[in-house]
Amino acid sequence: MRRRHVLITTAVLGAAGLAAWINLPAVGRVFDAGADRIAALPPTAPFRPGQRVLVLSPHPDDETLCCAGLIQQARAAGARVFVAWATAGDGFELDAVLTRRVADPSPQDMRALGDTRTAEARRAVALLGVPPERTFMLGYPDGGLFRLFTTHYAEPYTAPRTGSGAVYVQGALTPGAPYTGRALEADLTRVLGRVRPDLVLAPAPQDFHTDHRTLSYLAMRLLSARGQEARLRYWVVHGGLEWPLPKGLHAGLPLTLPPLAKTLPWARADLTPAQVARKRAAVDAYRTQTRVMGRFMHAFVRQNELLSADPLPEERGADGLEVSPTSR
Repeated sequence: MRRRHVLITTAVLGAAGLAAWINLPAVGRVFDAGADRIAALPPTAPFRPGQRVLVLSPHPDDETLCCAGLIQQARAAGARVFVAWATAGDGFELDAVLTRRVADPSPQDMRALGDTRTAEARRAVALLGVPPERTFMLGYPDGGLFRLFTTHYAEPYTAPRTGSGAVYVQGALTPGAPYTGRALEADLTRVLGRVRPDLVLAPAPQDFHTDHRTLSYLAMRLLSARGQEARLRYWVVHGGLEWPLPKGLHAGLPLTLPPLAKTLPWARADLTPAQVARKRAAVDAYRTQTRVMGRFMHAFVRQNELLSADPLPEERGADGLEVSPTSR
């Protein structure tokens, strides 16, 4: 009995110690790609007046975590910014427990969460200057995009948490569209046709979250089919090893390179204090999320944001020379 008590105490103290450690500003310096490496990165290319910029977001909040500063910079330069969300973020049960105040969320509760997160998303991007008519909620299943991409390309998928097999969320681009990969591709194609983007900001294939990786694959395939893959720029939200560190709000620190994608050819976008403050306001618009993972979300409110022009690191040929993935 005493041994069990010691083990439990040790585990609790260890967890508390880890939690304290990952919140220390000095922790960021332990990992590769510290402030000096970020300072050495080239700046992102400036936006242009009239440029049409599309942000592809797997879930409500990803567009803000990755790109709130870039969205503001694009608008300040006279570009037109559009945002498309692939899912309504209706798969996070803990969110529903807190939002709906129920211990065991029903499918109806989870669908209500999807509508709530959709409303939060529109409020967040409005704070960044993106009007409702330039947003697109596709509303496919949170946590189910890879199944749509693979086993349910033609056969409708039933999301286990919402019990839905079709797009139900209010204000969706295509209400009632079946949860299939074909329908998702059709909606993304419709968005591309309406926006006619000059630049598309999409998740990188190295992102740990399967929804993010799947949307990355779809974006690359659809833009490649149009001969426009060079218009893609990539970002990461789930970058591995508790990234970004330290957790919590540290607006004076740089956003360092994500460990899972540190070899990509990154460029940095430096944010002004006003842009950082506006990004924090947009993050805080996601109340369902910040009450659960606020320290993770606030960790993206930093001095800079990151974009890569390529989805894969450079390779070396037989002669030892670097070969860019886009040069083949």
